[in-house]
Amino acid sequence: MADPDIRDNRPAGLLEAYEDGQVTGRIVYFTLYATPAALVAVHTVVEPEYEGKGIGGALVREFYAMAAREGVPVVPLCPYAAEWALRHPDEAPAAPAELVRAAQEQLKANPQLR
Repeated sequence: MADPDIRDNRPAGLLEAYEDGQVTGRIVYFTLYATPAALVAVHTVVEPEYEGKGIGGALVREFYAMAAREGVPVVPLCPYAAEWALRHPDEAPAAPAELVRAAQEQLKANPQLR
């Protein structure tokens, strides 16, 4: 499969992969309002009929690249994104522990971000 068309829908907190105009996968995320700010991955979902085609990995790779372009770290609260980061440390620098705690607190205080 060719690389999916990935689009950032920041107002909705979605990084979405498209194929032929259909959403094939997404990362649900939010911006951590701390110093420094961070992008926080909450869930990675790939539609069942598109699983196994590398869409989840492409989404997480782009999420980290997007954060790097913005000069902010990523906090991968999503288990898939966290596992991907462990397998790709050259592309996914670890977030400082205090940012992880701040992201967990912001998510707990704002369950609508899930």
